[in-house]
Amino acid sequence: MSADKIARMANQIAMFMETKPEAEGIAGLANHINDFWEPRMRRQFFEIVDAGGAGLRPLVLKAAGSIRRPAAEAA
Repeated sequence: MSADKIARMANQIAMFMETKPEAEGIAGLANHINDFWEPRMRRQFFEIVDAGGAGLRPLVLKAAGSIRRPAAEAA
C-alpha cells in the first residue's frame, strides 16, 4: 500500500476522532489502528512518522505513541 494511502486512511480516522474530546480521540484513533491495521500497514505508518510525519494530522501524531509498533520484518 502506498504511503499516501496510509496517511490518508490515518487522517480519515483522525477527522472522525477530532469530534471527540482530545484524550478520547487519541485513544480511539490508536485503538482503531491497533485493532484493525495489520502489522505491514503499521510498519508503513511508522515509516511516515519516523520520517517526520509529513501530511499527518496533529491528532495522528499525538496518537502515534499509543500505537503498537510491529516487529521488524525478518530478512
